Amino acid sequence: MSELTPEAVREALKPVVDPEIFISIVDLGLIRDVVVAEGGAKVRVVMTLTTPFCPEGPMIVEQVKQIVAFLPGVQESEVELVWNPPWDPRKEASDDVKAELGIWD
Repeated sequence: MSELTPEAVREALKPVVDPEIFISIVDLGLIRDVVVAEGGAKVRVVMTLTTPFCPEGPMIVEQVKQIVAFLPGVQESEVELVWNPPWDPRKEASDDVKAELGIWD
């Protein structure tokens, strides 16, 4: 079995979508950091939401926790929700999402 990587965790989180705009939280840039420690036994995801007042925020965070917890080899998972800096789709969203949202540089 290969060691879990931050990239593999991000890939596993791609199916989680913001339920209001139906776009992956990974592609939106809401996953700020993924730390994999102890050969994949511990995973910490640092993330934000599109707004602190997101009514679906607790559901999104719970989905992330569940997906990470069920990855092979993960024994301990943590999701840290951060607000600084505030989410900015012009800086954090993928180019495809920027185009979809009509954001042009």
